[in-house]
Amino acid sequence: MDATNGPRVIRRLLLATDLTSVSDPAAERAIALALEQGAELIVLSIVDPNRLRLPGGHFLRRIDQERGQIELKAQTLVLRARAAGVRATFLVWEGEPAEMILSASESEAADVIVLGTHERGRVGRLVLGSISRRVSDGARCQVLIVPREPAAAAG
Repeated sequence: MDATNGPRVIRRLLLATDLTSVSDPAAERAIALALEQGAELIVLSIVDPNRLRLPGGHFLRRIDQERGQIELKAQTLVLRARAAGVRATFLVWEGEPAEMILSASESEAADVIVLGTHERGRVGRLVLGSISRRVSDGARCQVLIVPREPAAAAG
């Protein structure tokens, strides 16, 4: 919210998701917010080639196979959002996740980025980095970070 101009209008929400169950709370929040605001929802998932690469440079899975699986999951999420009454589409980009989320938010003119967090803890963030932290630090729009549900964290 901008105190001088009143509430910020949300027209386009970018949900950055890895499409795993850990990201479900962020997806639910993005769908609810898009419905509440009458906003368009763009579901973004990233194919990160570095996560598919084994030591020695070989790939665990082909990038096109990974992309195909992601597209199927993203389409399922889009259909769920549409069933709730939200205008929704999806994008699958390839590259380093935080960088791609920031680029997509710019190119899609997102008013808000919604993403979940794996809550890996201090050591995990030091070793792996925190995508949500890098996105919130680099975004030119609002960022809503949705933690996973406490029940999921305990189980």
